[in-house]
Amino acid sequence: MKTSAKIYSGIVFAILFAPILVLLVFSFNDAKSLSVFSGFSLKWYRELLNDRNTLEAVRNTLVLAASATVISTIMGTAAAVGINKLRTKWSKAVMNTVTDIPMTNPDIITGISLMLMFVFVGRLFGAATSLSFWTMLIAHVTFCLPYVILQILPKLRQMDKSLPEAAMDLGCTPVGAFFKVELPEILPGIITGAIMAFTLSLDDFVISYFTSGNGFETLPIRIYGMTKKTVTPKMYALATIIFFVTLGLLMISNLVDEKDEAK
Repeated sequence: MKTSAKIYSGIVFAILFAPILVLLVFSFNDAKSLSVFSGFSLKWYRELLNDRNTLEAVRNTLVLAASATVISTIMGTAAAVGINKLRTKWSKAVMNTVTDIPMTNPDIITGISLMLMFVFVGRLFGAATSLSFWTMLIAHVTFCLPYVILQILPKLRQMDKSLPEAAMDLGCTPVGAFFKVELPEILPGIITGAIMAFTLSLDDFVISYFTSGNGFETLPIRIYGMTKKTVTPKMYALATIIFFVTLGLLMISNLVDEKDEAK
């Protein structure tokens, strides 16, 4: 059983990571070929640094992801604290269901519904254009928020409920008790939620495609546009960089969780 389990695991990991390995190797290929490795070169990385349009898309993506992460983390923390303090099981069940809808709803449905709402509101107020950076930001906060709440709620439930009460008995205000006692306890969940929100926003294409306006292009949308013509090997180089950034964030998230479990 152990040998068959190892073989099965090896096959699964090979299927999952073989495409990524091919991408990493051929991002250093001197030629455009995806079948013949003609020699090691940083040519495509240099070309990537000279591609202004792609770098602009990268900048837009990072700005959007960072903004959505900050907003969704603040709102998600406040929402998780509020949900945790609800007294009845029925009200908690209702709020948990409402929170889970953006996660279970298909991205294409979320994207189309948000686009229709933004267009309707824009026409209602007579705006010249209904879709812009701000509509994308609202959309990204909408689908990142539930993941932040999902990471923070378990930390609040694990926390000793008498700690905030003890802090207030010693003279802290409710706000002071939250920042001095509750926040340090749930901080690992906040960090994990923020990392998850950032990676989700960085990766999103479907919702961004339906809510983006002219003049603001994210990296996934640009890559999709390039597939209609040709994807140059410099995109392999960009994908390699994104892969290692995501891998780094994942390692940080795992380290935070391990330290929290050890604590």
